[in-house]
Parts: sequence; structure tokens; C-alpha cells
Amino acid sequence: MAFYIARRLLATIPVLFVLSVIVFLIIYLIPGDPAAVMLGDGASPETIEALREQMGLNLPLLTQYGTWIGHALQGDLGDSYFMRQSVRTALAEHLGPTLSLAVLAEIIAVVIALPLGIRAASRRGEAADKALTGFSLFGITVPGFVLSMFTVLLFSVQLKWLPVSGYKPISDGLWTHLQYLILPAISLGVVQAALLARVVRSSMLDVLNESYVKTALAKGVGERGLVYRHVLRNAWLPILTVIGGSFGTLIAGAAVIESIFNIPGMGQLLVNSVQRRDYSVIQGVVLFVAFAYVLVNLVVDLLYAIVDPRIRLK
Repeated sequence: MAFYIARRLLATIPVLFVLSVIVFLIIYLIPGDPAAVMLGDGASPETIEALREQMGLNLPLLTQYGTWIGHALQGDLGDSYFMRQSVRTALAEHLGPTLSLAVLAEIIAVVIALPLGIRAASRRGEAADKALTGFSLFGITVPGFVLSMFTVLLFSVQLKWLPVSGYKPISDGLWTHLQYLILPAISLGVVQAALLARVVRSSMLDVLNESYVKTALAKGVGERGLVYRHVLRNAWLPILTVIGGSFGTLIAGAAVIESIFNIPGMGQLLVNSVQRRDYSVIQGVVLFVAFAYVLVNLVVDLLYAIVDPRIRLK
């Protein structure tokens, strides 16, 4: 196990290297002088040149990258020009809300998708299966920000059950914390549930067509026991893969929802930094999210051996 983890971590180095190059070049993808863009049109040439020197933009490109990646490997992602704090501190302050939102959205997606997918596979071609198809089309075609507007109108404006926007940390109480996250989590989770339910259905159908399942049915094994004890256990690998991928997607793709609901998470930090041209923060957020995505995939691979003992990690 330890050897496999070490080998997988080593395999991520080329991926992270390519990502670091792309992230570093973000600062040069926006037209114009980065220092001039950050300072605005009213800045004098002397002020612009001073900021260029402060940011190291007057150095050769390879020298800039070498300095940046060297500091990044030591955990130093630079300083925010606008927030007057280190990027690492800014990430730490905004990570909690994003993780809370992503975890709750993933729970909602799994709770919705698993029973729907199992029911649709068990009743292939019947009303439950057709209802799942309609739900999947709805989830795939309706963007999360559109769904969020309807949930706000219903649960916040009309019923007044939940707050419209904002965020409260878990230190203010678990229920208070969840009240501010339920609507944005639903907006994210329903979209993921639509995709996950289709995968559950497809994976379950593949296992249901296996000969040992037909043999079990012929021997009189009950449908409920067959589905949950045998079929679902053998259908878990593709389901687990999609759950892991969707969790990484939730972390990376919560920017719009966090902005709508005014949640001070990583997504809102990224959006604000793009608007302010705070390049150090943009680079730090993108690099962190990319690393988190790679880490989630590694954890999913390790869970394969737990879900299916036949898999050996070598």
C-alpha cells in the first residue's frame, strides 16, 4: 500500500509540473502589462515600473518561473497586492466554506442519486426508469445558477424558511451553519445527482446482466437482498469514480454559486481576484484546486481496494 501511494504521488509530479506552468502563464494571458492593469489607467509610468520590479516582471520569464515555483514548493504562494496578506493565509480563510458546501452538495447528490438509480435499474423500462431519464435531462440542461434562483424564490422569498444569502461558520451552531448552505448545496447537488443517477443505473444494469445474478434469481434469492447485497456491491467501482470526480468538480466549480449566495469561499475569492487582477491569488487558487483534484483521485484509487477486495494495489 505504501509503495503504491508513493508511486502514485510520484506519477502526479509531471501533471503538477504542467499545471504549474499553465498557472504561472495566467499572468501573461491577459492582454496588456499586468502591472498597468492592476494599477489602472491613472497610474504614472514610474508607479507602474516600481510595481513591475516589486513583482519581478522585469526579470526573464524562466527566472520568474523558477523563483515562483521554488517558493511554491516551500508553501509560499506570494502575497496579495489588494488584501495585503499572504496568498496562503487567504486560501486558509476561504477554504472552510468551500469544503462545507462541497461536502453537503455531495451528500445531497448521493442521497438523491443512489435510490433513483437503483430503482430505475430494478424497473428498467417502467415508469421509475422513465422518471429518472426526465430527471437526468433536467439536471443536465438546467444550470446550477438558474436552479438557485428558483430555490431562493421558493424557500427564502415565498416560504421564508431559509436565508437568501450569506454564510455562518460552524462555530455559530451546526443548524445555523447548515441553514446558509442548504440552498447553494441543493443548486450544486441536484446537477451532480442527475449525472450520478445515470451512472448508478448503467452500472447496476451491467451487473444485473451477469450470469451469477440470473442464477441467484433462479435459486429464489429475494430481489431486495439480491440488489443490495450482491448487485450494488459489484457495481460500486464506476459509481465511486464518479463520486470522486464530482467532488473535485464541486470544489473547482463552486465559483458562480458562491458569488450568488455571497459565500466567502474559494470560488468567490477567485472571482474577486480576477476582477481585481490579483494575479498571485489567482495563481494560488488555481494551483491549489488542481492539487486538490489530483489528491481526490488518489483517495478514490485507494478506496477501490476497500470496496472490492479483489483489487490489489501494487
